[in-house]
Amino acid sequence: MRNSYLSLAQGVSILCLTLQSASVLAETSQPTNNSEPVVNPTVLEVQTSIIEPLEPSSGILTLMTQTAAQAVPEDEIAQTLPSEAQVTSVSQLADVQLTDWAFQALKSLIERYGVIAGYLDRTYRGHSTMTRYEFAAGIKAVLERVEELIASGLETQVTREDLFILQQLQKEFASELATLQSRVDNLEANTAKVEANQFSTTTKLTGLVVAAVTGGSFSGDRIIDPIGREIANQNPSTTVIFRASLNLNTTFSGTDRLLVRLETGSPGGEDNAAGFLEPSFGSAVDFSLRSAINERLQIARLQYTFTPFKDFTATLGPVLSPTDYLDKNSYANLSFLDFLTLGLTNNYILFPFEDLGAGAVIEWNPDSGPFTVRAEYIAPGADNPNSSSTAGGSPLVRLLYPTGNSNNGLFGNPNQTTVELDYSPSNTFAVRLQYSGGSVFGNRFDVFGVNFELALSQQLGIFGRYGYGSYDNTIFGDINPNYWMAGFSFRDLFVPGALAGIAAAQPFIESIVGNATQTNFEAFYNLPLNDNIRISPVIQIITHPGNQESNGTIVTGTLRTSLFF
Repeated sequence: MRNSYLSLAQGVSILCLTLQSASVLAETSQPTNNSEPVVNPTVLEVQTSIIEPLEPSSGILTLMTQTAAQAVPEDEIAQTLPSEAQVTSVSQLADVQLTDWAFQALKSLIERYGVIAGYLDRTYRGHSTMTRYEFAAGIKAVLERVEELIASGLETQVTREDLFILQQLQKEFASELATLQSRVDNLEANTAKVEANQFSTTTKLTGLVVAAVTGGSFSGDRIIDPIGREIANQNPSTTVIFRASLNLNTTFSGTDRLLVRLETGSPGGEDNAAGFLEPSFGSAVDFSLRSAINERLQIARLQYTFTPFKDFTATLGPVLSPTDYLDKNSYANLSFLDFLTLGLTNNYILFPFEDLGAGAVIEWNPDSGPFTVRAEYIAPGADNPNSSSTAGGSPLVRLLYPTGNSNNGLFGNPNQTTVELDYSPSNTFAVRLQYSGGSVFGNRFDVFGVNFELALSQQLGIFGRYGYGSYDNTIFGDINPNYWMAGFSFRDLFVPGALAGIAAAQPFIESIVGNATQTNFEAFYNLPLNDNIRISPVIQIITHPGNQESNGTIVTGTLRTSLFF
């Protein structure tokens, strides 16, 4: 059979070898073990002020061209498109000469059927070898062209001899043609599936789930707060706390971002041992207290970031948080990744309000240099016109102003304005100078802060924060509290990708608030199980909790698990 085929179809077989578009199609259709091709979904790459949309290809031809990128040189992929590489005359093929033995066969297929495609440099490269799948693809192209001619009433261009040759070729390569058709059908089906099920061409969906088992105890008979009220006289039970967030990041221009965050979590604050035993001075778990939404699903962020001009970004929204943008630190900032508690993740006296609010944040980084200026204004009660309601602040604010009432509105009170000057001359060092001021239930507060970080090596870094402020008309009178924290961070400790840290802090230093100064110590080890799951044991020790000398030392232990998707 094979010898008969060769004698009958010498011209057609050689010419089919040159069908470059079909050749690439065959290259994309190598055996797949009956598994479906993997196609990446629509994604958005979101940076601070730049969002790059990456969309899946539309149409099966583009999809096949992408898949063939490894099989065909990059500068030749475009030649699979007929509009780029279609040959209408044999003279267009620079390396085909009149004396070549296949010249007449090429000439016939080009002029009669138009199924020959060359490279963009107008060469044919007829001495290249090919597989049976490539040859089958060539036959398929010829068959389709013959069918078109017959359907259009031009069957007189198809000779009886050509039809006989094609019948013999179709029979010889029946299995390869069937396999090729099946793979094309699979590609079309999967392309349709991707297009039908893609979430959005402009939106990226990400998520975070943090869950922790936490427990603790204290020495002594009871724990009292700074004004002498009893908080606890027995150790709390072990609890499980959690937070779950879904982020929808959308871009409309490629340089903007609309963030919508849906979030739920455990009751917050006092759902963990440290927050229950010492609620006032930053010992509570950060990710639990900041959600504080009592297991109800709510919008936790709703904000729009854009770039009105070069090196300047602005964020506006009815639901935002200033700590998303200010007082950042590479080593102590993310309670789902590094340190766990409020007193270590941010300057505790710099941000008296944990409630989300309406406002704006701006950032200016001239010429992308080492200096960056950030500023924010936030009004936690902007969405409530009821002037008698109380806009909740941090546990510290609730201690200092237990009976404070707010005068809500975008420009009412409470409100907070923060300005930060960031100097980052390299990736290894940064220092940030800060000022925050505003109204706490009609009473003035002003705080100055500094935040620094220094990488001593790729594995070791040091960091710290300091704050000094004034709060007027508290239940203790006018006060001037201090705050500091400092620590060490270790990367790739024992395991590549692992994080570890140890730090100490005195969240609220004020001689007239209590008769001692509380000190918090915390250590964690963050172990990656894979790219999406991390587990972290965390230990916290609190001496003189609540700034009370009579209070025994609190020791808590937490096992935190963070899942990213």
